[in-house]
Amino acid sequence: MKKTDILSLFLGALVLGGCEETIHPTLQSANPVLVVDAFITNKLQTQIVSLTYSQPYFQEQLPPGVSGATVSIKDNEGNTYVFSESPTTAGSYEWTPSGTGFGNVGNVYTLSIAVNGQNLTAQAKMGRVPKVDSITFKQNGGSGREKNFYRGQFWATDPVGPGDTYWIKAYKNGVFLDKPSEVNLAYDAGLSEGSDFDGVQFIQPIRNGINPDTTDVNNNPVSPYSPGDSVYVEINSLMLASFDFLTQVVTQTNRPGGFSELFATPLANVSTNIVNENSNGIVVVGFFNVASVSGLGKRFVN
Repeated sequence: MKKTDILSLFLGALVLGGCEETIHPTLQSANPVLVVDAFITNKLQTQIVSLTYSQPYFQEQLPPGVSGATVSIKDNEGNTYVFSESPTTAGSYEWTPSGTGFGNVGNVYTLSIAVNGQNLTAQAKMGRVPKVDSITFKQNGGSGREKNFYRGQFWATDPVGPGDTYWIKAYKNGVFLDKPSEVNLAYDAGLSEGSDFDGVQFIQPIRNGINPDTTDVNNNPVSPYSPGDSVYVEINSLMLASFDFLTQVVTQTNRPGGFSELFATPLANVSTNIVNENSNGIVVVGFFNVASVSGLGKRFVN
């Protein structure tokens, strides 16, 4: 679907907003795109490279997995990690650590995928992460509803040396906070390159980024945490290219809706570091990143 077609739909919706007739637009079909999800970590758990095909915009089902691929990752020290396809989940290629996690900080890793006559490659370097020192909870002042409104913060210090980038993930009661508005990215201890927050404590907007974005049926904010809730915070290292990729993902998925959508960033495919050796082969999207991870959990006791 062309970007001009999408804009036309938005303009039409604005002009005809008072109409009751339901319109079912006929969209032009497009060739499937190969989607590679290869965010690997050094956590002691099964690591997965996921291969799927894209599908039509209005198709309400999970994307089909791509079977029969050969998937491996090799590092600059000559070690090779072979990812085998899951017997139960098509398109899920897995490697399970035994004793130690995947890789080492500072090493460079090359992903190789052979699938349906296509040879794909990508490179990633595992960066460093600081430890999560502590997690605290703070009660908002005031009375009534605000009196029982609690926010969490994590505390950590970016290591000295510019250019570290991170994805700070949070889990409330074991559930990953995965809304686009909840993606919490950091460049050194700040929000972006040039903010000059190297080697210091993460700034408040990032520390507060572990709070779920929740509202009630009337769209009023709900306390992110209540006594008895647990939170787990982990810092994942990113390459700068991965940081840029996730920033683009947030821009494309965290859409304002309504009238403001007319002035939002146009819809577009985000960047990728996956290269198809056949320049005339299938289009590939997705990303390859290898992360070191630090984490800490806490239960909120009032």
